Amino acid sequence: MTLEVDLSSVLPVLAPLAAAVLLLLMDAALPGRREPHLVVGALGLAAGLVAALPGLRLAVGEARSSFCLAGGWCAYRADHLVSALQVCALGAALVVLVLTWRDWSAPGPGAGAETTGRAPVVTALLLAATAGVVAVPAAGDLGSLLVALELATLPTVALVALVRTTWAADRRARAVDGAVALLTTSLVSFGLLALGAALWVAATGSTRFDGATRAEHPELLVLAAVLLVAGLAFKVSAVPFHAWTPVTYAAAPLPVTAYLATVSKVAALGGLVVVVRALGTVEGTTLVAVAVLAGASMTVGNLVALVQQDTVRLLAWSTVAQAGWVLLPLASLSAQAASAAGSYLVVYVTATLLAFVVLAAVVALGVQARPASLEAQRGLLRSHPWLALPLMLALLTLAGLPPAVAGVVAKVVALRPVLGDETWWLALVAAVNIALGLAVYLRWVAVLVAPAPRRQAGGVTAGQGEAGTGDQAAAAAAPAGDRRRVPVRLWALTGLLTALLVAGSILPVGAL
Repeated sequence: MTLEVDLSSVLPVLAPLAAAVLLLLMDAALPGRREPHLVVGALGLAAGLVAALPGLRLAVGEARSSFCLAGGWCAYRADHLVSALQVCALGAALVVLVLTWRDWSAPGPGAGAETTGRAPVVTALLLAATAGVVAVPAAGDLGSLLVALELATLPTVALVALVRTTWAADRRARAVDGAVALLTTSLVSFGLLALGAALWVAATGSTRFDGATRAEHPELLVLAAVLLVAGLAFKVSAVPFHAWTPVTYAAAPLPVTAYLATVSKVAALGGLVVVVRALGTVEGTTLVAVAVLAGASMTVGNLVALVQQDTVRLLAWSTVAQAGWVLLPLASLSAQAASAAGSYLVVYVTATLLAFVVLAAVVALGVQARPASLEAQRGLLRSHPWLALPLMLALLTLAGLPPAVAGVVAKVVALRPVLGDETWWLALVAAVNIALGLAVYLRWVAVLVAPAPRRQAGGVTAGQGEAGTGDQAAAAAAPAGDRRRVPVRLWALTGLLTALLVAGSILPVGAL
């Protein structure tokens, strides 16, 4: 049996993995150093990103493949859509690494001495998880899919738990609680995935994804597909598999929360795309299951987000609602369903990253005791317009409201397959949730444009706030009247992500 291996095709996966191994070796040779490890991590993500870019030029039907057998089946196959998801994941992970650079490289002023030397460990975990995310949409069989999903999930559990030792004891305890919630849900979801995989093999007699799957027992294949979708719904934070999301998001460090809200979602959609493509002509029961997940996620996420007073928790429930929009196109028989879901995910990831970057900048300013709360951001447009305007653009994009045309186009693209199949009940649910989403995000926008409250003397109180970054700890320890500056790296990320959303609004490209 001949196995054809093309390492250049799998470089998007190998580059971050090789960087993770290299920086662990560096830690043994250069103990106590932090900056070199972060540089190696950034280079690994950048190399993977560059290696995935050629896939964006692939025509329909073309793919970059590796680990192929003589019969034409490949364990790794990346077409245009898969390459786009890989670029999205690697770019978002690079943004998260830059966002957390100060917290992972050195202790901030007033944050106390961090003696654990955790930079190599957390960076290696980030790289390993990202490699798993990148491998998921290119998986060619059940074994590859399950291994990649677990590689994308388990390191994030440790990232949530590995907080700074200088944080207060109750804050560290909440992080552990968030990690346990994530781990518990991931184990349950893996059980569903394993059971679905077993039924898939029983129904088809094979572990391979060969396009239009020929099932000897169609009823088993339907049940297998439903279980696989349910297992993947955990990672996309779809209802009723969303319970971990608000708990973990509020407990984790802010950059890790940004990672969970963006990069991890690429793995979820990638897994769903693999399953949908493998099924070929999807049976109606599977479509109904996806439709119910989409409608419930939109509705529950928006309704709960409406009453949140903390922006991190609001973004957590926003993730649940946006998961419904990502799933929406997959509830149809359209050939463009997967591309529509991928297009929406790219816009969502960009807008959500921008919101988290601006939130990190507001936390760094430290002008309030709880900078992550909605009330603390009242009047931000007047006090810091260059932060408020990008945040407003991100919120309007998530809401699908002009002038954020990229968000409008993304919602139209997501709705088009459902309308084409004449699934009117789901289209009606989506229309209602457009109105609910407007209420959620315009409520935040209204706070930003409102008159600023009169600040009380005394400055901020150390240790308060929900975001939990090193910048926040430093801001909390600043004396009264100290006007802290936004780090340059946050300005750079804000400008880059804003430019991407503006470019997407001027030249909307539609489906991938």
